[in-house]
Amino acid sequence: MNLKQQLVEIRHYLHQHPERSGAEFQTTKFLKEQLIAKNIRLVPTTLKTGVIAEIGNPAKGPTIALRADIDALPIDEQTGLSYASVYSGTMHACGHDFHQTSLLGAAFLLKEKEEQLNGLVRLIFQPAEEGHFGAQQVIDAGHLEDVQAIIGYHNHPGLAPGKIGLRPAGIMAAVDQFEVTIHGVGTHAAAPHLGVDVLVTISGIIQNLQSIVARNSSPLNPSVVSVTHMTAGNTWNVLPDQGFFEGTLRSFSPASRELLNQRFVEIVEHTAATYGAKATIKMIPGPPVTFNDPQLTEWTIEASQEAGDVLHVEPSTAGEDFANFQQKIPGVFAFIGSNGEEGAPAWHHSDFIVKDEGLMTAVNYYVVNAENLLEKLSDNDSK
Repeated sequence: MNLKQQLVEIRHYLHQHPERSGAEFQTTKFLKEQLIAKNIRLVPTTLKTGVIAEIGNPAKGPTIALRADIDALPIDEQTGLSYASVYSGTMHACGHDFHQTSLLGAAFLLKEKEEQLNGLVRLIFQPAEEGHFGAQQVIDAGHLEDVQAIIGYHNHPGLAPGKIGLRPAGIMAAVDQFEVTIHGVGTHAAAPHLGVDVLVTISGIIQNLQSIVARNSSPLNPSVVSVTHMTAGNTWNVLPDQGFFEGTLRSFSPASRELLNQRFVEIVEHTAATYGAKATIKMIPGPPVTFNDPQLTEWTIEASQEAGDVLHVEPSTAGEDFANFQQKIPGVFAFIGSNGEEGAPAWHHSDFIVKDEGLMTAVNYYVVNAENLLEKLSDNDSK
């Protein structure tokens, strides 16, 4: 069996057996077995799930890291694939089965040329990306302390297999979550003047929030304000005394992030006060901007020509906790084509499908960039 066939079988197995953030126990066990079978050394870790492994020798040069995420989502799969999830309500609807399989493949190839590597390659099979806490767990466990640079990617269903999308600076957005409770005064629907209407208040707030992107944020600097869920009341003839809404803010620079958060709070509080209501706001920070180091991106674009068809891509307003690694060390994050058909479902969809044809492009992306980074960083250190 050749490597591609082996990896297709591995991916299909992983796709059938998805595990959610922080609960990737069987996935961790499987990954360890695959690595041990190839005599790839495992690194002791305090992580409850996820795997850290190493190939190469740090005495010969720098240490770089390759990262793949391993968790799945709470989605009921509707693809009809022969290898669909066997677990109801859990699915690899973001392609992390594709990611971890490609890193395994890269590990197998790098192990074969271990003696030729100009340094050490650390393999990070990261848990809990979807929960936005896995990368920080890896950092807290000390697995980034001696690493000089890190490489990662996300599959992209809008790109055909064989395509590799790169760009310097921001490639994915900073993510913030908000939860807001509006406190009013309940009353009979026949006498609204005796209460403080939380439904009208929330409606006014949602309308006013649209002015942040329309009038406060520069049109040259992308940002998003989305209210995604609201609830208030439970019957037809009572105005409730409390309502709730939640959603997300997306931005591509620290200044934009600060502006969005500031204006959000001001608009919510002042609009609520206009209607005589009060607001309790909970802001939940997510990952920062996934920011590609310009020099590393230049090197990565150069090396990736050997792995696939490299193109310049527009940034995505989705978020990625790989950004937490980039807060500590320089890193590059790419998009690798996984479907490319018109109308292909996007990430987090119950019909989401990645194509096996893209696997070897992802494997080779890791391999050529690991070798190239070790060489480039060794040259820099010697100057």
